[in-house]
Amino acid sequence: MTDMHYKAASYSHVGMVRKINEDACLELTWDGLWAVADGMGGHAAGDYVSSLAVDSLRQLPLLHSLGDVAQAVRDTLTRVNASVRSETSRRGVAMMGSTVVVLAARGARAVGLWAGDSRLYRLRDGQLARLSHDHSYVQELQDSGLLSEAEARVHPRGNIVTRAIGVEEHLDLQTVDLHVAPGDTYLLCSDGLNKTAEDHEIADVLGHADPYQVVRSLVHLGLTRGAPDNITAVVVKANR
Repeated sequence: MTDMHYKAASYSHVGMVRKINEDACLELTWDGLWAVADGMGGHAAGDYVSSLAVDSLRQLPLLHSLGDVAQAVRDTLTRVNASVRSETSRRGVAMMGSTVVVLAARGARAVGLWAGDSRLYRLRDGQLARLSHDHSYVQELQDSGLLSEAEARVHPRGNIVTRAIGVEEHLDLQTVDLHVAPGDTYLLCSDGLNKTAEDHEIADVLGHADPYQVVRSLVHLGLTRGAPDNITAVVVKANR
C-alpha cells in the first residue's frame, strides 16, 4: 500500500441470546479488503449466506486499481446473490439472505460498498461519522421524520432490511468514495453492535491505538448490554 499503512483486527461473537452466529467477517489487510456480513433466515440459512459472501470475497485476486477492486466486489456479490436465490428455491424456504458492508483501500483512497444495515463508520480527529446509510424499514421512517434514532433502536420492526444479498433478483449495492487521512479509524460492524452501543461510546473505544483491543472492547460493550443479537466488528486504522 503506497502512502498509507493499514492495521486491522476483527472479532465476532454469537451474543447472549442466539445459539448460532450468522455473522461473518473478512480481514485481508495485506490486500486492503475488509467486510462484515450479517445473515438472515435462521439456522442453516443466514450463516450459509454470510459465509458464502465472505468466502467468495476472500477468493478475489489482488488487484492494484481501486476501481477494479470495487467492480470485482460488485461482480462477486452479484454472483453470490444469484446463487443464494437458487439455493433458496432449491431448499424450498421462504428467505435466505445477508446484509454486507465492504471496505477496500488502495493507498490514500478507499471505497465502501454495502447493502442492508451493517454499517461503516469513520473516526477522524475524535469525530465519529457514519459513512453508510441503512437500507431498512426504520431508516426510511427516520428519513421521513417519523422516528427518532432512539426510537429506531428499539422499534419492533427494526430487523427488516430493504436491501440485502438474496432478497431481490438484482443486488443493489450503495457505494461511497473516500479519501483516507493519516490517523483515520474505520469500523465495519453488524447491527448487533450499533443497536446496543451509542455512537459516543463507539467513538470513545475507537480512539484507542490497538485494533485488536478495540474490537474486543466493542464486542464486550455489546455483551454487557445483553447482546440479543450476534455482534461483529472489524476495525481498520490508517497511518503513514
